Amino acid sequence: MAVRGYVLIEAEVGKARAVCDAIKKLSHGDARVTAVDTVTGPFDVIVQLEADDLDKLGNAITEGLQQADGVQRTTTCLAIKLG
Repeated sequence: MAVRGYVLIEAEVGKARAVCDAIKKLSHGDARVTAVDTVTGPFDVIVQLEADDLDKLGNAITEGLQQADGVQRTTTCLAIKLG
């Protein structure tokens, strides 16, 4: 079963568009980027990722998303199924 995560990104001032564009082009073997949106509020970009397991999702975040130029901080929310 695939693991889905939402990564909330705080970008450097003036870099939200560049971060969004860089992530759209990102290719990481461990996970698939299924959506990227620039948003308003405390975060600048929200990314939806899917991977085969939690370790692969974590690798894609730390080795991929967090390395994009302009990314200042990330917060990851894991999707879960209740009941």
